[in-house]
Amino acid sequence: MSSQKNQQKRRRSDRRLSGTKQSGTKQAQSSSQKTAAKRTGWFGKLWRIGWKVGLILAIVIGFYGVYLNNLVSEKFEGQLFDLPTVVYARILSMSPGDDISLDGLRHELDILNYRKVARPRYAGEYSASSTKIELIRRPFEFADGPEPDRHVMLYFDDEGLTRIQSLDKHQDIGFLRLEPKMLGMLEKNITEQRLFLRREQFPEVMIDALLATEDRNFYQHEGVSPFAILRALVANVRAGRTVQGGSTLTQQLAKNIFLSSQRTIVRKLQEAYMALIIDYRFSKDRILEAYLNEVYLGQNGAEEVHGFGLASRLYFGQPLQELRIDQLALLVGMVKGPSYYNPVRYPERARERRDLVLKLMMQQDILTARQYAQAVERPLDVQENPHIARRQPAYFQQLAIELKDKVGDRFKSDKGLRVFTTLDPVSQSELEDAVQKKVPQLGKGLEAAAIAVDRQSGEIRAMVGGVRIGFDGFNRVLNGRRQIGSLVKPAIYLTALNDPGKYNLATTLDDQPISLKSDQGDIWTPQNFDHQFRGDVPLYLALAKSINIPTIKLGMTLGIPQVSDTLVHLGVDGQEIRPVPSMFLGSFSLTPIEVAQMYQTLTNSGRRSKLSALRSVIDLDGNVLYQSIPKSTQAVSQQAAWLTTYAMKRGVIEGTGRYLHNRFSWAMLAGKTGTTNDYRDSWFVGVDGREVTTIWVGRDDNKSTGLTGASGALRVYADYLQKRVPKVLHLPWPQGITMIGFDKDRHGVLSLDCDDKFKLPVWDADHTWKQRCEENDKPLRWLRKIFEW
Repeated sequence: MSSQKNQQKRRRSDRRLSGTKQSGTKQAQSSSQKTAAKRTGWFGKLWRIGWKVGLILAIVIGFYGVYLNNLVSEKFEGQLFDLPTVVYARILSMSPGDDISLDGLRHELDILNYRKVARPRYAGEYSASSTKIELIRRPFEFADGPEPDRHVMLYFDDEGLTRIQSLDKHQDIGFLRLEPKMLGMLEKNITEQRLFLRREQFPEVMIDALLATEDRNFYQHEGVSPFAILRALVANVRAGRTVQGGSTLTQQLAKNIFLSSQRTIVRKLQEAYMALIIDYRFSKDRILEAYLNEVYLGQNGAEEVHGFGLASRLYFGQPLQELRIDQLALLVGMVKGPSYYNPVRYPERARERRDLVLKLMMQQDILTARQYAQAVERPLDVQENPHIARRQPAYFQQLAIELKDKVGDRFKSDKGLRVFTTLDPVSQSELEDAVQKKVPQLGKGLEAAAIAVDRQSGEIRAMVGGVRIGFDGFNRVLNGRRQIGSLVKPAIYLTALNDPGKYNLATTLDDQPISLKSDQGDIWTPQNFDHQFRGDVPLYLALAKSINIPTIKLGMTLGIPQVSDTLVHLGVDGQEIRPVPSMFLGSFSLTPIEVAQMYQTLTNSGRRSKLSALRSVIDLDGNVLYQSIPKSTQAVSQQAAWLTTYAMKRGVIEGTGRYLHNRFSWAMLAGKTGTTNDYRDSWFVGVDGREVTTIWVGRDDNKSTGLTGASGALRVYADYLQKRVPKVLHLPWPQGITMIGFDKDRHGVLSLDCDDKFKLPVWDADHTWKQRCEENDKPLRWLRKIFEW
């Protein structure tokens, strides 16, 4: 019994222990489950927060991507960057029979930076002998379309150009034009300058060098190159400093156009994101074109120079397509640091960098070992004073006026327009040189203004606004209004010669003292310059020697209104004319450009062509916004203008301009001096077969210069012609003009003597002079018959 009780006790005890164990196990399981639940709760919360944050971040990145995409698209699909207005000089067109000389063409080629070689092989090269010039004309996009380079031979004789032979097609051609000189950018005080080139205009070897140096996997990556970033990281860690960048060209472009240069993580992320978008949206060639035109490569004064096209002009003075491999390598090397590798300031650094680029080109099989060896031996050959082109401020001011007047709102200064002008780079260069060197020799404190215009078309070939050639300030050609003195006299004589029944070049004028009384009672007693009186003087000589008294008397006989009308017809604003007797001595004021218009009309047989500096305006797509059509109108009598110009020729032979005759008698020049009271203004207008050139010398404070027109402005003109060799002035004979003989008495008075060796042209519209000669010749014929008998 007791054993059974014990067994029962043990079983109850075991059940209690078992219950206790089960209870503990359950408690442990419950605790574990609670811990797991807690862990699951935290992970859940983190997961819920994480995916929400990730979603928000993805949305933000997505929206930011859309924003960047729109920003990139708007920029790339529109105008990527501001493009300045590029200004070009006139285009030299040549045909067989033109009187351009061999030396004249050589001068033109030198101005255009053509390279003289033994045998031309590349565009921009020429060779010359005594009778011919061989050249390879550069390719150029003219106003009417692009033209490729042309290999030609030009033949010359004493008369000018006789033949143009195409060496490409082995045949004669009737026409050749040279590309115009780039004068610079119209806009001033701008921060950036660039000369936009299309992708195909960049030399392929230069692009290969750029990719080998800056981004060799450009055509493989998608805007960002992880391998390049890793490689740069390793290189920088090893060096302990930043020695290599991992940015692709696309990233550099994104930074240059859209971002700042601050080195921050945020900026680098933005740069990479934009690079991915750019690479996705646009072709590699489009991206490369943008980079080649955007990259910063130095300074042109205060302006930044962007793009390889303009950098080539800055450092070498040549188009990019004409640079040697070593020169292209130098520009590519400067991408890393244009200031640090500036070839003028730091030639050793620049050369070391250039040679590194050449070495990389050899390693990439872009160059052979021989080409590399030749290239590294080359000097840098950069310009001593790097510049793109010196702006002609006076001329550019005239351009701005005409653009506003003729193009108006269609002219946009940041749209990359090309402006073709009428400026002759040879005339401009030589006129600047003459003013800059001669005027200071004439006296201290003197200023000057000069303008040369085409005698027939009225196109402005050169303009100098002051002695300080590059100073963009007061332009005396356009704004320097001064009394013109004796420059008015040809208009008086032209008025007289317009009436051939009363006046001709042989008409006797009275040179005796005169006194005139004004309405206010003032007495005016004019004098001749030399204070001498000649009694009687022929009309042509009164103009040639610029004698005051006969001129005043002639003007008073003709009448102030008639002479004023003549001036207006010649192109002078009538409001500037003072209708008083002293106007016959030029007591009213004009600007040099107004004088130039007056004399262009006069010496072009009376045909007025409005002066102009603007020839055409072309937009970036090749559309013509403006094209000049030269026009001329017969403003005054052709015969009277021709006779007046002839008298001005006599002024060079025996009058106030005879200093020129001693040096250029073969050119048969015409000219007129002008001097105002107290020698305040010295004027000269010179005319050759090419141009009408007006020069003024004086002081801005209007004080006396001590110079006459002959001792001042004429000497500047003579210096100009010394280098800008004049063309012979041939005047086509108008209908009704004939040469008649005259006899001079001891006082210089002329009387008809048809057989005399001294002859003058007369306007014989109704054959009166011819009849008079025939009548005078009848007695002589009878005498000859008697003597013959």
